[in-house]
Formats: sequence, C-alpha cells, structure tokens
Amino acid sequence: MTTPTATRPGVRLARPIPPDVLDELRSTDDAGRPTAPGADEEGGAPLRCCLRRSEPGESIALVSYAPLRRWAAETGADPGPYDEQGPVFIHARACPGPAGDALPFTDSHRTVRRYSFDGRILGGRLVEDPDGFDAAFAEAFADPEVALVHVRAVEYGCFLYEVRRR
Repeated sequence: MTTPTATRPGVRLARPIPPDVLDELRSTDDAGRPTAPGADEEGGAPLRCCLRRSEPGESIALVSYAPLRRWAAETGADPGPYDEQGPVFIHARACPGPAGDALPFTDSHRTVRRYSFDGRILGGRLVEDPDGFDAAFAEAFADPEVALVHVRAVEYGCFLYEVRRR
C-alpha cells in the first residue's frame, strides 16, 4: 500500500478548510450556532483544518460547515438543493494547517463525489483501497464538466476535504 501524495503525476491536492473560513467557524458555524470548543479526551477526530487526526487532549470544536455553499459564494455558482451542511471537527484555535502533501484519511472507504461548475452533483465513486484515490480523481477530472470533488466518509457522509480541478 502506498500513501497518495500531491507530488506524483496526476494526483490532486487535498484542500483543508481555508484559514479565513476557520476564523469564522471558530466563532459561529454555518448553521448560525456559537462554537463550543472542548478537549478531545480520546483523540482520533478527523480535523478539517490541518487534515490529520486529533491527539488526545487537544482543544477541538465540532461545527456545522457548508462546503458547497462556501465554494459557490466564491465562484458565483448556485448549488440549489445540493447545498448541504454537516458536522466537521476543527482545532478550537488557529493551527499551522496540513504538514505535507499526502492525501489524508485514506484509511477507510471514502466516497469521491463530483460537482459541476454550477454546483450540481454529477455522480461519485466509492474508493475502497487507499491506492484507489489517484484513479478516482483521474476519472472525475477526465469529465470536463467536473469542477471539484468532495471526499466524504462513507460511515456518516461527512465532508473530509475538497479537491479542485487544476
């Protein structure tokens, strides 16, 4: 098994939640609720700010995040009914972001969900093997209609990170 990285040809870079958006989410989340940080006693939460798992005792927050809505605001797209928000873990305070360019969270089944330039879902693919991400991204971006993909957890459907067309 290899760890996919953005340095290999054809591999796209995983995008964490941007720092300016994290600043907003650390105050009020995308559902309008105030953020309530706490210590992660067990560790292992998938952090979307630095794309790694939390360590026991780290101060984190579970917030509601609307990734497609945020992307649409940037690009002028209108995702319509595909706009959704869901829970994500972030550090309670600013962190340095990802360390390195390895694709995160490849240790479980994931869904690579495709979106068009106007914010509509174009399909997706289940990735069952950590070595399958390169092929899933290549397949997605071979379609000229695909603007970005979301990598999501199969268990709960949670957003993990975004990959955009280069």
